[in-house]
Amino acid sequence: MSSSEPDAEGALGGSSPSARVLARALDKIIKHSSWRRHAALVAASKSALDLLSSSPAPDDEPDTSSPSPVPGLPAPAADAALAALILALDPASPKVAEPALECVAGLLSLRLLLGDVDAADPSPVSKLFAAVLSCVSLGGGGDEALELAVLRVLVAFARCPGVAVSGECLGQVVKACYNVYLGSASGGNQLCAKLALAQVLVIVFARVDADAMDVRVRTVSAADMMDLSDRSLNDSSVVQAAQAFINEAMEGSDVPEEAPPVDAASVEAEGTGEDGGISKIREDGLALFKNLCKLSMKFGTPDSPEDPMLLRGKVLSLELVRMVIDNAGPFWKTNEKYLEAVKQYLCLSLLKNSALSAMSVFQLLCSIFMSLISRFRSGLKEEIGMFFPMLILRVLENVLQPSFLQKMTVLNFLEKISKEPQVVIDIFVNFDCDVDAPNIFERIINGLLKTALGVPTGSTTTLTVAQDQTFRIESVKCLATVVKSMGAWMDQQLRIGEFSPGSSETLSSAENHNIHNGEEGSGIDYELQLDTSSSDITDSSSLEQRRAYKIELQKGITLFNKKPSKGIDFLIRSKKIGNSSEDVASFLRNTAGLNATMIGDYLGERDDFPLKVMHAYVDALNFEGMDFGQAIRLFLQGFRLPGEAQKIDRIMEKFAQCYCKCNPNAFTSADTAYVLAYSVILLNTDAHNPTVKNKMSKADFMRNNRGIDDGKDLPEDYLSTLYDQIVNNEIKMTADSSVAQTKQSNSVGRLLGLDNIINFVNWRSAEDKAVGANDLLIKHIQEKFKAKRGKSESTFYVVADATILRFMMESCWAPMMAAFSVLLDQCDDKAATSQCLKGLRFSVHITSVMCMQTQRDAFLTSIAKFTSLHSAADMKQKNIDSMKAIISIAIEDGNYLQEAWEHVLTCLSRFEHLHLLGEGVPTDASFLTVPLIESEEKTKKSTSVLSSKKTNAFQNPAVMAAVRGGTYDSTVAKGSASALVTPEQINNFLSSINLLDQIGIVELNHIFAHSQRLNSDAIVAFVKALCKVSMTELQSPTDPRIFCLTKIVEIAHYNMNRIRLVWSRIWKVLSDFFVSVGLLENLSVAIFVMDSLRQLAMKFLEREELANYNFQNEFLRPFVIVMQRSNAPEVRDLIVRCVSQMVLSRVNNIKSGWKGVFMVFTSAAADDTRSTVLLAFETVEKIVRDYFHHITETETTTFTDCVTCLIAFTSSQFNSDANLNAIAFLRFCAVKLAEEGFACQDRAFEQPRNSAMVCGGNATVQKDGHISLWVPLLAGLAKLTTDPRLTIKKGAVGVLFDILKDHGNLFSLTFWTDIFEHVVYPLFSNERSTPSDQISSSNSAEYNLPDLETQMLAVKCLVGLFVNFFDVIRPELGRTASIVTFFIRSPYKHCATIGVSAILRLAEGVGNKLSKEEWKEILILFRESVTHTFIMFSKIVRMMQDIDIPDRIDSYSETEQYLDHEMYGNDEEEANMETTSYAIVKLKNHMALLLMVIQNIIKLYEEHSKYLHAEHISILLEMMSAIATHSSEVSSESSLQMKFHKACSLLEVSEAAIVHFENESYQSYLKLLQALQHDYPSLSEEMNIESQVLDTCEQILRTYLKCTGHKPYDETSQRNPSLHCAVPLSAAKKEELAARTPLVLQVMKLLGNLERDSFSRILPGFFPLLVDLIRCEHSSGEVQRALYNIFQSAILPMIRVE
Repeated sequence: MSSSEPDAEGALGGSSPSARVLARALDKIIKHSSWRRHAALVAASKSALDLLSSSPAPDDEPDTSSPSPVPGLPAPAADAALAALILALDPASPKVAEPALECVAGLLSLRLLLGDVDAADPSPVSKLFAAVLSCVSLGGGGDEALELAVLRVLVAFARCPGVAVSGECLGQVVKACYNVYLGSASGGNQLCAKLALAQVLVIVFARVDADAMDVRVRTVSAADMMDLSDRSLNDSSVVQAAQAFINEAMEGSDVPEEAPPVDAASVEAEGTGEDGGISKIREDGLALFKNLCKLSMKFGTPDSPEDPMLLRGKVLSLELVRMVIDNAGPFWKTNEKYLEAVKQYLCLSLLKNSALSAMSVFQLLCSIFMSLISRFRSGLKEEIGMFFPMLILRVLENVLQPSFLQKMTVLNFLEKISKEPQVVIDIFVNFDCDVDAPNIFERIINGLLKTALGVPTGSTTTLTVAQDQTFRIESVKCLATVVKSMGAWMDQQLRIGEFSPGSSETLSSAENHNIHNGEEGSGIDYELQLDTSSSDITDSSSLEQRRAYKIELQKGITLFNKKPSKGIDFLIRSKKIGNSSEDVASFLRNTAGLNATMIGDYLGERDDFPLKVMHAYVDALNFEGMDFGQAIRLFLQGFRLPGEAQKIDRIMEKFAQCYCKCNPNAFTSADTAYVLAYSVILLNTDAHNPTVKNKMSKADFMRNNRGIDDGKDLPEDYLSTLYDQIVNNEIKMTADSSVAQTKQSNSVGRLLGLDNIINFVNWRSAEDKAVGANDLLIKHIQEKFKAKRGKSESTFYVVADATILRFMMESCWAPMMAAFSVLLDQCDDKAATSQCLKGLRFSVHITSVMCMQTQRDAFLTSIAKFTSLHSAADMKQKNIDSMKAIISIAIEDGNYLQEAWEHVLTCLSRFEHLHLLGEGVPTDASFLTVPLIESEEKTKKSTSVLSSKKTNAFQNPAVMAAVRGGTYDSTVAKGSASALVTPEQINNFLSSINLLDQIGIVELNHIFAHSQRLNSDAIVAFVKALCKVSMTELQSPTDPRIFCLTKIVEIAHYNMNRIRLVWSRIWKVLSDFFVSVGLLENLSVAIFVMDSLRQLAMKFLEREELANYNFQNEFLRPFVIVMQRSNAPEVRDLIVRCVSQMVLSRVNNIKSGWKGVFMVFTSAAADDTRSTVLLAFETVEKIVRDYFHHITETETTTFTDCVTCLIAFTSSQFNSDANLNAIAFLRFCAVKLAEEGFACQDRAFEQPRNSAMVCGGNATVQKDGHISLWVPLLAGLAKLTTDPRLTIKKGAVGVLFDILKDHGNLFSLTFWTDIFEHVVYPLFSNERSTPSDQISSSNSAEYNLPDLETQMLAVKCLVGLFVNFFDVIRPELGRTASIVTFFIRSPYKHCATIGVSAILRLAEGVGNKLSKEEWKEILILFRESVTHTFIMFSKIVRMMQDIDIPDRIDSYSETEQYLDHEMYGNDEEEANMETTSYAIVKLKNHMALLLMVIQNIIKLYEEHSKYLHAEHISILLEMMSAIATHSSEVSSESSLQMKFHKACSLLEVSEAAIVHFENESYQSYLKLLQALQHDYPSLSEEMNIESQVLDTCEQILRTYLKCTGHKPYDETSQRNPSLHCAVPLSAAKKEELAARTPLVLQVMKLLGNLERDSFSRILPGFFPLLVDLIRCEHSSGEVQRALYNIFQSAILPMIRVE
């Protein structure tokens, strides 16, 4: 032996690394071999050593024709060495086998072995592999060290990329490791075998994913493979040793090396099939996976159903399957073969093992199922829909009799699933929104709710109290995790964590934003990307439709299970099923969830439509080729026969007919089948009903069926076989369920849950013994999988639209609400309450972001109620945690709370109240229930008594009310105010108050400071809620508080820098709030809020405002409204002071705010407090004097408000001087405007004339881009002219026209036009609209006197204004003349006189500038007005028509008698005398007016005759003639004169000078005519003035003759003279004749002065009149002398000539 040893160990085997490894191993083998027993081994080893020693170096290798299995060695040497190793691998000689195994492991780890391992291949490598396996082929009882060495080699074989272990050999590796695990006597070896097996699988499936031999693999961890069932393997030293073993075996695996090119090429060649299938590597992996699944499906024999060894193997296989599934890459989901293997083998394994009672098996099943859901749900939709109810929901919904560990496993499973947001969403989308899938999500939530609510009171359960409490906490934890995941998914889709979009923008963008998340949150679902035919990326709208369809279908099914006919009618109406009998039959046959009994009842109905449905139902079944037993069994699987015999008869009759139709040769007639069917049903009931004692025998059955085949007997063999079938196998419906299922409370959860499959498994509790699934179950599920896999309904949907959360929350919010609220209310455990609050917190987040107002308010209200701030005496730690949750919600979800802010802020308000009570600080009510002055005094004294207040703080009513507590919705404590509070209650309250110290006021303030970060909609909602809560605080009758009011001021400060658009929305809310609070009856509160508003206003006015904005005005609006509406003088006074302070300190920044300022002062002007009025006027005075330019540089409306304010002060009741000063300031404003150059030019008027000025004070005239400031000033003065106070009216008119007179040069024609239209003309609107018949009584004159006086002043000023600016305002001449002449029509003498004088003045001022047409227009208006005055006399006549004046001889000279009313006899007589007196006065005024008109006409002619044309003079003559004629009419009313004469005698007043009026009229007329003849002879001839003169003379003479009582001259009377005596004239007549004599003398003179020709021409007409004059009686001789002169000088010469 010594001769064979090498000289040196280092040179043993040569220079090749592989030779050295083999040489060392062979040397050890030789040393440990027995010469006798291992002679052949030793010889082979030595021969191999010789060959190794003589082999050439690797570079000098001579022959490469035959590949060597060992790189670096010639093939002969390598074969010899490997042959020696194979001989050494003898399990009977461990010492010899160990070096051989070590050598093989070394070669493999160094990649010094090449070749394929195949059972059919006789290569050295394959033989070597078989030899290694032989070391453990016998199972247990082997050498422990040898087992470890074999395991190491097997791992090395699997690891080495140069050796391809494939096919059956790969399964042998797994089997060998499997056997070591099960059969080894050493626990350490078992664990090593387990790790080795796991490592082999990791290597194999890593290669499957990469589709390559050389891949990087991880080393498995012993901790990952620990099994609680193998307690012997849990020793720490064993675990460490096993971990060291696997680490050693996998040393260097993290750095893969390049595989030899030849081997890689061969593997690639093998991996590619001709048909383009998967590679060899992946085929081996697939086969291995199937073998693992088969290993997990091994069950024990009936003799030993629960063999421990078999169970350990099952557990191991399931652990390995779980590991494989956990590490499966994307290839698994994209390859149909692998996915099909998961469906066929793994799912079948889950099904078979689900009936086992071993907890370890159930836990592994749940773990595997969880991996399937996480990784393969897109391809296993149908399978998940089947197994979820079987594995999870079955246990979850078992509340009364669950296994603790089993249910805890399920709860842990649900918790892990719930942590993956995408999984939760996908479950809801693909199951709860799919019509043909079970409502998994809904059942999960409801099951968790049942568990969270605990065992119902009075129910029998196997759970202890601790176990039930654990279940409740874990279930709530699961629910909280579910809603947390939903929130996380929503945040991810909406990117809420990345930025904070507005609520409306977020939802709209989310609907259009599709982020296709894969499974496990961020992973990518490769199957969905590569195979769009089996998946669909859908939106929320289609899901909503499917969800609604499913809910409505469920409603119909539920209704059917209660009342079948109504259910069918509902489904037909809602178009869920067709209206044909075939459609309904198909629905009954194929729809899960229908009650079998109700189906039978409906099919048995005798109505036409149900009968047709039953026929269609039976006709759809195919009984062809079936024996009778099979046919009736198939027929009865879908429903339960009804109990009524007639219904059964109809159903069985149709069955018999259909069976005979399908099998015409089975029976003679359908009657036979009908009777036999009845008999079979009776036999089935008899044989399988435990209540039947005496069972029917076969002979009885045959006897019962004799002669039924048309009088003949059926064959005995046939009946015997049928009897055996029924007795041995009960006819059951597919829908028959176990007792546990029938007691399920959630019928909707069973809907579409594949109950017909679940029913095959006999579910029992974990403690019961279970049996494996039978072949029928396996076959049925496989067929079910195959049938459903090809349907389009199995499409897996992926949704990225966050709107889906709306539907999820709608389905689960109520159960979650109940679970969280109930447990939070009933439990004080920190862990439980924490989970409940988390769930509520996340629920608020989701519902807020998704704008689910009702749900959001429900969750938030629940948290708010659990703060227990309304009942602080019972406060606990969970209540403090609830308050923390409220704060968290406010800070994190403030952008989405909207109206729910009210609940948050209510809690903050109550918290602050309790906090102050705890510190002993005096309540706000102590300051808000006293007047302001007293509160200020108390504030000064507060420092000295603060300590005593703290000492007695808990004796105040506020503390007592807090101790008594109330309800959440109450603003004050509901308890009786007189209820006693015990010291114990006080102590509890103090303890509760101390808990509040966990939350600092700083945290509360942070919410308000955080309001700056709220978006625009959120801040508005926040402010609304804050105002509402503040109003509730302030309106408390017993305890008003200002916490929220102070916070309103704070948040206004915080958010004042927001964009103006948002700030305006905020301020609109705050403005209404300040108005409401400012008008409260509590004076202290109102004053406080006004002062707070002042602070805000001062802050806001620091910001500059651009032109044409209105923010400042809106800001000051609360001051205005409160000033106008408040009944408290203190509040109004404070507002005036605040506004005065703001104006004087911020005058440079005020722009649109001037409007609010002046509106406040305008309201103050009407205040009933003297100090308020004076302060306001002083401020306005200072503004106008010192800051006038600030007013005019803004909008004209500002100046308009200023004018309105000054006008308001003219109505002040306290200071008459201020009234006139206000008007004077209007004049001052005009001066200022003129000084600042505010001229109105034509180019400024671009608007229609009718919109250029508004009399009410709102101007629209523009000047250089600004509204003219003159308009409101003039309009305001015009408004004052209607003031009822005469001094104000006259002052206003004077100032108005003075302004126009002084500054009219600044106005353009257009502006003058607007001034006349909107300022001047309205002054006379009352005069022009006054009916001229308002003379019925003296009262009307007195009533309108102030207006008339003002208007008379105005018309004078108007004429003067017109004269001054005639050139500019000439177009207004017509209307001005109309106004002036209209005054002449006035029934009042003075007014009419003013009108006449104004006409004359107008003519004097502008007569030389008037055109012919203008003169004509004026004179025509003059004439019309004069003519209109004649109506006055007609009215006087009508007035006196029915009045009789009594004849009185008594004297009325004594005043006492005149004043004594009894002198008149009665009231009617007195009234008549008053009317007569009034008529006399009116007549005198009337005549005086006309005489004045005559005088002015004469004056007008005299002064302006050179500007008058013929038509103008004609108008004047017409007027004179009309007046003269009218005077004759007046004189002719003798009866009226008689009444007036009597009245004047009685009243001792002077009579109206009617005769004088007539004389003056005619005399002036003649004078004018004569002047025309003298001045304009040619014109007179043209106008025939001489004729008018003669006509007038004739009229005068006739009037005189009429007065003498002489009848006119008549020729008839001359031819027939008769004697009659002349009656002497009365004294009155003589007096009248005396009055008329001068006029007659003038006529005589005029006639006498006529030329001879002219006189001779007119003599025929006048001669009779002259003769009559000779015959008349005259009052004096002057008339006779004048007649004598005419006859002497004019008539006599004519006679002589003749």
